[in-house]
Amino acid sequence: MRMYRGWGRLIAGCAVAFSATLSVGDVAQAQNLDQGKSAPQLFSNGCTACHRSPRGLANGRIKLTLYMFLKQHYSAGSDEAWALADYLESAGDVPHGRPRTGAAKHAPHRHGDPVVRPPAPVR
Repeated sequence: MRMYRGWGRLIAGCAVAFSATLSVGDVAQAQNLDQGKSAPQLFSNGCTACHRSPRGLANGRIKLTLYMFLKQHYSAGSDEAWALADYLESAGDVPHGRPRTGAAKHAPHRHGDPVVRPPAPVR
């Protein structure tokens, strides 16, 4: 009789464990909160804390390496990583150097206007 009680407890314990596993499995499903968002939305939600704009972030990288970096470190899924990689690549690189403020602005040459030539060197 003692052996029968042990089996009953074992079966009851397994039933409780099995039902607990089923109920936890239904409740704890992961959600991708970034799914369905556009690349600019993804950038503004996750990247603007550290980066003011997407310009220059691709920094001449190959899109595949940029995708793998974003997928590993910053995005929840591969679709979001591809979208961000495309967005960063399309934002372009930062122009080199500062623009000159005192640069002369040339008007387009019109037919009949005299050709503007630089002044002759001073001797």
